[in-house]
Amino acid sequence: MEWAAWFTVTVILVCMLLLMVSRIAPELVLFGGMIVLLAVGVLTPAEALAGFGNEGLMTVAMLYVVAAGIRETGGINFLVRRVLGRPAKPVWAQARLMTPVVLMSAFLNNTPVVATFIPAVLKWAKQLKLSPSRLLLPLSYAAILGGTCTLIGTSTNLVVNGLLIAKTGGPGMGLFDIAWVGVPCAVVGLVYILFAGRRWLPERVPVEDAFINPREYTVEMVVETDGPLVGKTVGQADLRHLQDLYLVEIEREGRIIAAVGPHERLVAGDRLVFAGSTDSVVELQRLNGLSPASEPAFSLEKRFPERCLVEVVLSRQCAVLGNTIPQARFRTLYGASVIAMARNGRRILGKLSRVRLRPADTLLLETRPSFIERHRNSRDFLLISPVGDSVPIRYERAWLSWVILATVVLFATAGWTSMLVAAMVGAAATLATGCCNLTVARKSIDVQVLLAIAAAFGLGKALHVTGAAEAIALGALSWSGDHPWLLLISVYFLTSLLTEVVTNNAVAVLMFPIVVATTDALGISYLPFVIAIMMGASASFATPIGYQTNLMVYGPGGYRFGDYLRIGVPLNILVGTVAVLVIPLVWPFQK
Repeated sequence: MEWAAWFTVTVILVCMLLLMVSRIAPELVLFGGMIVLLAVGVLTPAEALAGFGNEGLMTVAMLYVVAAGIRETGGINFLVRRVLGRPAKPVWAQARLMTPVVLMSAFLNNTPVVATFIPAVLKWAKQLKLSPSRLLLPLSYAAILGGTCTLIGTSTNLVVNGLLIAKTGGPGMGLFDIAWVGVPCAVVGLVYILFAGRRWLPERVPVEDAFINPREYTVEMVVETDGPLVGKTVGQADLRHLQDLYLVEIEREGRIIAAVGPHERLVAGDRLVFAGSTDSVVELQRLNGLSPASEPAFSLEKRFPERCLVEVVLSRQCAVLGNTIPQARFRTLYGASVIAMARNGRRILGKLSRVRLRPADTLLLETRPSFIERHRNSRDFLLISPVGDSVPIRYERAWLSWVILATVVLFATAGWTSMLVAAMVGAAATLATGCCNLTVARKSIDVQVLLAIAAAFGLGKALHVTGAAEAIALGALSWSGDHPWLLLISVYFLTSLLTEVVTNNAVAVLMFPIVVATTDALGISYLPFVIAIMMGASASFATPIGYQTNLMVYGPGGYRFGDYLRIGVPLNILVGTVAVLVIPLVWPFQK
């Protein structure tokens, strides 16, 4: 290989290493790698930016808007209320849950499906007197399996199809072409989960039980009538810089002041609620002008129009990771006060001010009702779940949002128009009918994902133009020989392995040119191997970080890393085996 090829491989390896071990956002890592290749002349500007005009990328963006319409109108909630009953056994509960999730995930982005189901499943599990950990991991796995059944089931499928269109100049794959392998994999996977779940799905304490008694983590004080604090602001009274306690709210004359700011003036008789380490109550008692409340009255069940209690799960891209709550200036950044924190299903006791935040931590926040609307599409949180159904959902247009999606599917399946055009028309219809407004549509488009995909296109292009892909292909042939079956197995499981630690879209885009170069060298069809990339990049079950929905259920289900390995590794192998056996039957190796 020439220096450009070696340099490209080095840049890509560094990017993949950073994606595995650092907290830097994936889009920044991949975009940075693309800029380096552009700066040294490996890529031309046209080659580096080609990904932004890829058909698959734009289709993903448009489908985000269609999915937002279903979410905003409560379309998924509309179905959830009708499909979850009262099954007699856990296995029937799992089957009752996974069946509709598989069907919905085949046509909707997995993330909003799982995000909508989690609060419903938590309540359902309580009604059934069943641990949520018996249901939430099957929920995530079912969403992943459903996404492999259609071209629009995952963004990875659409992106790889976009690469196919760019290579062949043809129409690409049909909406249900991948179902030939996706449906058998989904059926086998669901059966495995139902049977393996009896032994390997753990019984964990749900996170909401960790927050059940607020008296354990709150302290209530009253501003004395003739005390020196009357008339002072919260900042002047030094109530925002206590070492291990946080001022959560002020109750004044029957109303609540939530997410208290530093300029709020104290009034005689104000009831101040502090959260954190209750052992630090001595710190409050030393403040002249505060006295302990004779009858603590703070309750999570009390409803006030000024207050909203929510549980949030921190994502891997959250800006506050690695910091403590004071270091992150959490209340200033989000306008919310942390009442309690749970990790691995267990409430963290003691001094929260010294705990560094990690991905999948679950926080109980008190904030204003506008918090949910402001941060609903934030990449900082995997899940935002209101406590106590405090946010009503309107279902008037739910049926219309489903009709729009069905129309998109119909037009694409019948071949009346391309997938991109169908998605664009669907997005326009979603806005025109009021299923979601323009502001929500903008926020629903995951720019971080799109940037990561576009940048990965640039890196993949560099592999091709420098000859690095061909060199890697020749290396692959040296140990796989000229056996297509062995090469197919290698492609699938290498893609699957990388997807457990690196973003799946990036893995798929980087594997594509290597696979094409390898199959060209062998003189065989590249289609079976492209399908293997689609399946291997999507079917990720073995770790909580391998797929976003796995991380979403990690905190609420109280899971541990080993739970994913125990049930997910065999599922990875099983789905991979089925895929490798079925793919050549539908897409032969011969050209």
